[in-house]
Amino acid sequence: MTPAEAYAALLRRSREIGIIQSCTALLSWDQQTYMPTYGASWRGEQMAYLSVLAHQKLTDPQVGEWLTQVESSALTEDPQGEEAANIREWRRSYDRAIRVPQALVEELARVTTLAQQVWQEAKAQNHYAAFQTHLEKIVRLKREEAQAIGYTDHPYDALLDEYEPGMTTTTVRTLFSHLTRKLMALVQRWSTSTRRPDTSLLRRDYPVERQKIFAEGAAAALGFDFSRGRLDVAAHPFCTGIGPGDCRITTRYNPRYFSEAFFGVLHETGHALYEMHLPAQHAGTPLGSACSLGIHESQSRLWENQVGRSLPFWEHFFPRLQQTFPQTLVDVSLESFYFAINEVRPSLIRVEADEVTYNLHIVLRFELETEMLTDNLRVEDLPGAWQEKMSKYLGLTPPDDTHGCLQDIHWSFGGMGYFPTYTLGNLYAAQFMAAAKRHLGEAELQQDFRRGRFTPLRDWLVQHIYQHGQRYRAQELCRRVTGEALHTEPFLSYLREKYEPLYTS
Repeated sequence: MTPAEAYAALLRRSREIGIIQSCTALLSWDQQTYMPTYGASWRGEQMAYLSVLAHQKLTDPQVGEWLTQVESSALTEDPQGEEAANIREWRRSYDRAIRVPQALVEELARVTTLAQQVWQEAKAQNHYAAFQTHLEKIVRLKREEAQAIGYTDHPYDALLDEYEPGMTTTTVRTLFSHLTRKLMALVQRWSTSTRRPDTSLLRRDYPVERQKIFAEGAAAALGFDFSRGRLDVAAHPFCTGIGPGDCRITTRYNPRYFSEAFFGVLHETGHALYEMHLPAQHAGTPLGSACSLGIHESQSRLWENQVGRSLPFWEHFFPRLQQTFPQTLVDVSLESFYFAINEVRPSLIRVEADEVTYNLHIVLRFELETEMLTDNLRVEDLPGAWQEKMSKYLGLTPPDDTHGCLQDIHWSFGGMGYFPTYTLGNLYAAQFMAAAKRHLGEAELQQDFRRGRFTPLRDWLVQHIYQHGQRYRAQELCRRVTGEALHTEPFLSYLREKYEPLYTS
């Protein structure tokens, strides 16, 4: 077999695995949207079967032989070439997969599918004990996975690398340590200011059907294509790319709180724009896949916050919002509304947190994850540890576990190592937006937003981020787009520039 033939075989295998993964994505979407409650057990069997099938196809010894053949060929001469990028990422996936026993893959899929259903019920009933035994199994299995994959400094490295290739626990700790000190000072400064917004205007009567119409209109304006996607309701908002031409997002509506659904839709729309603009011709291969979850989160946070919570955005959309809810907002000015959606106030729920306090929620989860993984924190002690860290970082005490350690879905699906990507995404987003302003002009972008024109920014992101897939690793992509390695100052500068005038004028 020639290197070209081996590469063609790898392409076919990659696309086969991609199809299997798209099937599991569709089953997962159905589970969180329309699946009957009692379908969880059989769904676990389905997910376990497909996970094992994908694992078998990836760990086939032939894959290793094909990789060895192409790695020493001319196909890898250009490190950023299409073939070399695919080969690099196939090698990474293969090396991780062959270390993980098939039985562990199967057990993780089965356990986490059932755990998601139990988590949803435990959260609704504020019954941590019902979920505890499932989380104990998941933590044990993730420890086994980390040991099987291997690591240099910390077992968390093996899990973090799944979501953010090349990132380490040490680097995250360093970034988070610097960011936390700065953020806590800013939170103290702005949350105790005598200037306070009237946030009660966000908790008036917002009928769900009208919220849905308004949110869909905003998503479409940003570029969400409803002929290639859909918006549904789920207990925890998410976006999933099923495949080319099929990207699905969800939200949850609260008739007495506008921000919950609307900014959730903008967040998931940011994810969807990335998925919808990945090169379809490379579907099922690394070049047709997102760079990393940190880069993915940069897009959700960029569109939700840097665009969706900006004043120019609402100069366009606020008159339409008043038309949609005429009685609710009859006495509300644009300035009052803008201040309300940008309130800085420590809160209990991560997905409802403001831009300034949000990352403190992530630091809390990162610390708890690393402690559970190394057995420095027993799962049975998680509720108390959560309360201690919530008090330390945000000065709050959750009234119950529903508002504490049960609020997120991630641990139920085995997503240990996922949470840091949210903060990494915020940092990437700030650097990307600063670069976009330099290239497109800050005044020009603001004028675009006032007119409801988001195509220039979207096209710039497609050109510099979306179209590359996994051609570059996240940190290399950041340097190419912004000219700098990832660091905290662009994000902190963005916060100061935006919030200082609101709270000190």
